[in-house]
Amino acid sequence: MEIERLICIICPNSCEISVHISGKKIKKVEGNLCKRGEEYAIREITCPERTVTSTVLVLGGREKLVSVKTSKPIPKEKIFDVMREIKRLRVKAPVGMGDILLRNVCNTGVDIVATKNVEKSNQ
Repeated sequence: MEIERLICIICPNSCEISVHISGKKIKKVEGNLCKRGEEYAIREITCPERTVTSTVLVLGGREKLVSVKTSKPIPKEKIFDVMREIKRLRVKAPVGMGDILLRNVCNTGVDIVATKNVEKSNQ
């Protein structure tokens, strides 16, 4: 039986969790102080996800870049594909916080969203 060790990031307890795996099946999760830790460990082993944050070039804005993030976590294996799409993206000012700049990035069902305002340049 294989044992994967994780530090839970769900709450401030930072539990040291051990996940016992046999083949492709999780047999036991231990070390978590709450149910959320167990759920986190199972997700992290079976289908890890991450929220991606980055910046996008703004054309005609007071600032050259706008910070962005995924609207929901994406599968970890899609991170580099999503980053390539973000790198290609250009938006025109003005940009509003919460604006969807790219829908359904890489067919994940997740959008790329602006996380700040960028006003149009006066020049």
